[in-house]
Order: sequence, then structure tokens, then C-alpha cells
Amino acid sequence: MKKNTSKAVVYVGLDVHAETISIAVAEGRARAQTVGTIPNRPESIRKAMKKLGSAATLRACYEAGPCGYPLYWQLTQMGIGCEVVAPTLVPVKAGDRIKTDKRDAAKLAECYRAGMLTAVYVPDGAHEALRDLVRAREAAKKDQLRARHRLSKFLLRLGRRRPEGRAWGQAHQRWLDRQRFEFAAQEATFLDYRNEVEHSTERVARLEEAIDRAVEQAPSHMREMVAALQSLRGIGKVTAVTLVSEVGSFKRFRTARQFMAYAGLVPSEHSSGESRRRGGITKTGNSHIRRVLGESAFCARKRPRRGPELQKRQQNQSQAIRDISWKAQKRLHEKYGRMRARGKLHQVTVTAMSRELLGFAWAVATTRESELAA
Repeated sequence: MKKNTSKAVVYVGLDVHAETISIAVAEGRARAQTVGTIPNRPESIRKAMKKLGSAATLRACYEAGPCGYPLYWQLTQMGIGCEVVAPTLVPVKAGDRIKTDKRDAAKLAECYRAGMLTAVYVPDGAHEALRDLVRAREAAKKDQLRARHRLSKFLLRLGRRRPEGRAWGQAHQRWLDRQRFEFAAQEATFLDYRNEVEHSTERVARLEEAIDRAVEQAPSHMREMVAALQSLRGIGKVTAVTLVSEVGSFKRFRTARQFMAYAGLVPSEHSSGESRRRGGITKTGNSHIRRVLGESAFCARKRPRRGPELQKRQQNQSQAIRDISWKAQKRLHEKYGRMRARGKLHQVTVTAMSRELLGFAWAVATTRESELAA
């Protein structure tokens, strides 16, 4: 590698893998040049960056992926400007059929120089730790759902239907206790499926307790944001923690519509000339936010009211936040009624309400952030 001695900006593209990093640089108007492949180790990275030039002249980028943000943190600590870019928004040539690590690094360097890349938000340590815990709980809930489905479908194949009432409630559990089988193989299958359901339920409970402890130990501004978001009906602690851990700072979205687009809740569009066609939601944003908002928005079908639990959650919130919460209840309830009266499908209605609720969540969060900054 040749050391850069000029003061011109050098754009560095990094194709990062678990064991290796391919490096390419773009200087001036020349095409990007690959400079080598190094082990993905802190010492190797430090030596390679020093050979490329002074930290003040380097601008590096790499795609977000399973390797996370340690490389970003190392480069920023070295004084090198670094951005983590969205891989789905990297331009792709239609006729390009050759893909290698070196080519990918060179393309990143050239696109970064041209300003054609979109940077993603890099969370700090506290947000990333809380986000990992929330995502672990989400994975546990999915495993719990799959385990319950296996048990339910096994019994359904034998013609055994659960009693009326809440699924997996006390009556359902007593009914499961009474199940007996003719064959030992069926008994073994039933016991294994039920044990997996109980294990997954205990796992979810453990993770929810861990989330409660993590919120108590989180920095004060994160606790304040979690409390403020819970002033909206339908947004409980888990949903609020998910929003805070996934988003970080809500002020990075200038408008509510930008926040909706980030969650993939805005309509897709394909227009040409005078023709304008709009389709379903894009689903290109943060799927974790989109999932929890869908669950929360369903509560808005009920008539607006401030119940005891909601009043308790709003106790320490400003009047401005309480007003936003009440406005959200009225608007979402009216929207639900209008859409159902027009015969809209249930899923379409809930999706539209999720988008509206996300806008109110942005309003509450930015209002609270402004109050904390004042």
C-alpha cells in the first residue's frame, strides 16, 4: 500500500467479512483502486489505515451487516470519518454479472465519493445493548408461538379441540391436563410439545424481567423517552422500549412522514407520465417497529377514554404530551370506524392505523426530547 501524502480527501471502501476486509480507495476523479485484503483484526485495520494516509484525509464506509459496528467505532476513535451504509440502497448496474469482494469495495469507494450512498444510524453502546435484549425477547415470542402451534395442530389432528375461552388461559391449561392417549408414542409426543411450550413461556418471562431491569439501569434520557411513549394508549413498556432502542434519537427524522417511511409503513408507488399507481406499504424499513406498532394500533378501535392505567402512565408527563395522546385516541378511533364502514379488510385497517399511531409516537418523542433539552 502506498501512503497518501497529499491533503486531498481519500474515499475508502471496505467490503467487510467475518475474517477479512477488502479495501479500495478513490482519489480525485480517478477510478477506484483496490489496495488489498487484510484480516478483520483491530491491529491489521490500524496498520492499513495508517498506510493509506493521515486520519484527517480519509473518509471510509462499509455496508451494514452481521459484523456490527466495532469497525465503525475503531475508525472513529482513530479520527477517521466513517459511515455505515444501507446495503439495499447501494446502486447496482443492471448488466453487471460479476461480483467479488474487490469489486464491491471499489464500488463502495466510488459511490461514496459521488454521494450516492445512504448512511444508517449507528447506536451508542446503551441503545445497542437494550436493542439486543428486546430482539432476544422478540425471538423468544416467535419460538413460543411456533411451539404453541405445534401442540395445537397435533391435538387438532386427533380431533381434540380446545374449550371456548381465552387461548392458553387457565381453562385451556386444565383441559391440557386432562388429555390422555391410547398409544405411548402419542403420549410422548404430547409431553414433548407441551414441555417446549412451557419452556418458551418461561423464557419470555425471564427476558421481560430482564427488560424491566435494563430500563431501570438505562441512562436517564432513555428512561424518560420510554415513559413518555407509554402515555399513548396501546403502547406498553415493551413497545416503548422497542421504539427507543431501535430509533435512538427521534429528532433525526424531520417529519412524521419520514419516520413512517423508516418503518416501511408508507404506500409503494409506480408512476410514469400521467399514470400514477400506488400499492401496498413498502415494508422496506425497520420490521421490528412495524411489528410492534401493528399490535399496539389494534387497541385504538376502542372508544377514547383515559382509564386508570393510562392516567397512571401519564402522571409525570406534560400537558402537551397528554393532549397529543388524547388527539391520537380520537383520530385513530374515527379512522377505524370510517375504514370499517367502507368495507376495508381488517389487515388494511390495522396497517393504516399503525401508520397514524407511529406519527403520534414521533410527535410525543420529539416533544419530550425538546422538553429535556430545554
